[in-house]
Amino acid sequence: MIPEIGHFALALALALALIQSVVPLVGANRGKLLWMRSARTTSIGQILLVSIGFAALVRSFVVSDFTVINVAANSHSLKPMLFKVAGAWGSHEGSLLLWVLILTLFGAGVSVFGSNIAESMKARTLAVQAWISVGFISFMLFTSNPFDRVFPAPADGNDLNPLLQDVGLALHPPFLYLGYVGFSIVFSFAVAALLEGRVDAAWARWVRPWTLAAWMFLTAGIVLGSWWAYYELGWGGWWFWDPVENSSFMPWLLGTALLHSAIVTEKRDAFKSWTILLAILTFSLSLLGTFVVRSGLLTSVHAFAVDPERGLYILGLLTLSIGGSLGLFAWRAPLMEPGGVFRPISREAGLLVNNLILGAATGTVLFGTLYPLFLEAVTGEKISVGAPFFNATFIPMAFPLILLMGAGPFLSWKRADLSGVLQRVKFVIGLSVFATLVVWYLLERGPLLAYISVLLAVWLLLATLREWTMRIRLFDIPLAQSLRRARNLPRAAHGMTLAHAGMAVAMFGFIGSSAWKTEEVVFVAPGTVIEIAGFDVTFEGVERVKGANYFADRGSLAVMRDGEPVTTLYPERRYYPIAESSTTESAIRSTLAGDLYASIAEPASEDAELSGAWTLRILYEPLVNFIWIGSAMLMLGGALSMTDRRLRIGAPKRKSAIPAVAAPAE
Repeated sequence: MIPEIGHFALALALALALIQSVVPLVGANRGKLLWMRSARTTSIGQILLVSIGFAALVRSFVVSDFTVINVAANSHSLKPMLFKVAGAWGSHEGSLLLWVLILTLFGAGVSVFGSNIAESMKARTLAVQAWISVGFISFMLFTSNPFDRVFPAPADGNDLNPLLQDVGLALHPPFLYLGYVGFSIVFSFAVAALLEGRVDAAWARWVRPWTLAAWMFLTAGIVLGSWWAYYELGWGGWWFWDPVENSSFMPWLLGTALLHSAIVTEKRDAFKSWTILLAILTFSLSLLGTFVVRSGLLTSVHAFAVDPERGLYILGLLTLSIGGSLGLFAWRAPLMEPGGVFRPISREAGLLVNNLILGAATGTVLFGTLYPLFLEAVTGEKISVGAPFFNATFIPMAFPLILLMGAGPFLSWKRADLSGVLQRVKFVIGLSVFATLVVWYLLERGPLLAYISVLLAVWLLLATLREWTMRIRLFDIPLAQSLRRARNLPRAAHGMTLAHAGMAVAMFGFIGSSAWKTEEVVFVAPGTVIEIAGFDVTFEGVERVKGANYFADRGSLAVMRDGEPVTTLYPERRYYPIAESSTTESAIRSTLAGDLYASIAEPASEDAELSGAWTLRILYEPLVNFIWIGSAMLMLGGALSMTDRRLRIGAPKRKSAIPAVAAPAE
């Protein structure tokens, strides 16, 4: 009965979404306030109904209701409770319901917390958001019903993919979808602005907190996925340029550009058309990622194996959303006033170059991701575009971007004095070069590209700190006054400093774990000693242990340094009998200096198995934990910016003036 209640709640949510997609929009065009305000009621009704549906699905997993096909295919009675709950979004149907839940959550958020938004803009925004809801709820109900029943019910389930039975990956989809779907509300604001025919500082102020929230959640989702791949898959890497990884990375890149473009629109009334276009393209890439994952085009641990009919449905939604919004943009954007003017050397120009580089980088990743799929569809030929291509094309574009990140905050709006900027950062430049020479002297190995990257990372960190100290006049005035100035700075300024510094810290992790990583893959028997990065690692053997729903071969590695014991590592090879699948559980000794990382694989041959020998992968990855520290700083910087008083209070009231373009005909 509970699954039927959930199914019925979703059907009612679709009916409310249909009403919300029409009534507020008509009300905004005709100036009917009551019709516009109906969007608040319908958006709250949608989130309540979809929440009932989602709760019904989670309950089905918790009680192991195997009469529901989704539960029988993705759960098992022996599975730990955390992964029973996570199983609710571990399948195509369940993850789609989570997507719709978050979609309606953002719509309800605007209706509840958007009291400062003009009624007509709010009505149009929520109507556009309802269009998206109609598409995805109908897709779920007509092709991907999470509550389909099976009779007779199986005695037990098939279990969730063992690779997904991990805390990191249990949290990865909700955060990723909060980012993916969060950009839907920014898209809705953009389309609403095109329908209304006006973009100004007030609009940009309304959009910024929602953009920040989506960007912050998407960052968290990407980092959780990267962290999971690092410790779970046993290969010791944190990024593979997998097509599905790229599908989340592309909207993150354009979302970053959108964040900076919206600042220019708010402060200088410029980049209006560009900001609107970025909002449309960012969500379009989120939809593209959904299509890639759910269309059956890819075989990946990230992808859902579904039938092509579902892929065609999503392709139709993708075509309508992207084609319709870009068509509207082509019609309305040229009518908008261009906004403030600026010189080639100015903060606006710096942010424009920043946006262009991020756009070009996104295009490069998009080409490398889709071209193999396109070629296979046209010719049947399969090619692989992997890390060498992306590293060779993406990294060179990142260099000027990092250079601009450090220099940009020193540039003034409208017109900047380049010689004055150089005067303020000359000490930072000198210190960055000196630090790079010290690294080169100490290591004396590694590619030239790594040392250039170190130079830029140090530059970004020191330039960011220098700009912040100049804001509070540290060392120029008494410390008490500097602290008072720091307290009075807008939180968005502190957030920018923290985020930029976080990117520099993460770069140290990227560089160290890539350029100076040491790896050994060896065939070992009990008593074998491996020397790596100054450690002596002794393989002591393997024992069989039993888990909640798996058996594991657990290795034991005694680690010593300079004759002194350091730790013992216990990598595992787990076997899940229900799913008939195996996973690798790495063992990691983590320090700020680097990780000693070990994983074991099946014996290389039957003879080796009889002798107790295993294949051991052991790595030392310098500074890899700086990736997670820097990423946390990025997210905290975004969260701190969201608490800025200006964003909490909202935009200034719009002046009563003639619109920039004529309003749509009624």
